[in-house]
Amino acid sequence: MTVCLWLTAHGSSCLEAVAVIFGIISVYLGTRQNIWSWPTALVNVALFFALFLESGLYSDTGLQVVYFVLSLYGWYEWLYGGAGRTAITVTRTSRRTWSVLAGIGVVVWALLGTITSRLPGTALPYVDSATTTVSLLAQWMMTRKLIENWLIWIAVDVVYVGMFIYKGLYLTAFNYGIYLVLAVMGYIAWKRSLAATA
Repeated sequence: MTVCLWLTAHGSSCLEAVAVIFGIISVYLGTRQNIWSWPTALVNVALFFALFLESGLYSDTGLQVVYFVLSLYGWYEWLYGGAGRTAITVTRTSRRTWSVLAGIGVVVWALLGTITSRLPGTALPYVDSATTTVSLLAQWMMTRKLIENWLIWIAVDVVYVGMFIYKGLYLTAFNYGIYLVLAVMGYIAWKRSLAATA
């Protein structure tokens, strides 16, 4: 209880702290291609859903719902998404997939930005929508073990750090700073994994 009071007095909360801890654990396990990345992600996104709803970041609130579904999907795919219902391995993103993802990204960003900019209490609607859209694409890529997901996470985490500092969510900004470091580690680890299976 004392820790929670201290966090509240310093502009944070126990909810944010626990969400951060589960997020860091989940991303770290993802860099190691550990299947427990997905169940810990389910806890993480449920907690961030509540936090972002409170903060008026509606695109990021909705993003947590999609993350929940993608985490279930990723859990299944990592176990059974390969040939003959085997575990999938790290691969590169094809040009066709990049084209499809870019098209989807532009449409989703424009729609989300337009919709959320009209909601009362919305903070940074087009920045929030952009980070939401790019995060969705990166998360889907992670479920398929496409190595470039880490490069996208690196870029979006930089933006997230700035956005959360601006919103006064300092612990969450710190969390995304750690995600940034983990994304670099993930890219390096998955690149080794890709080279080993080539």
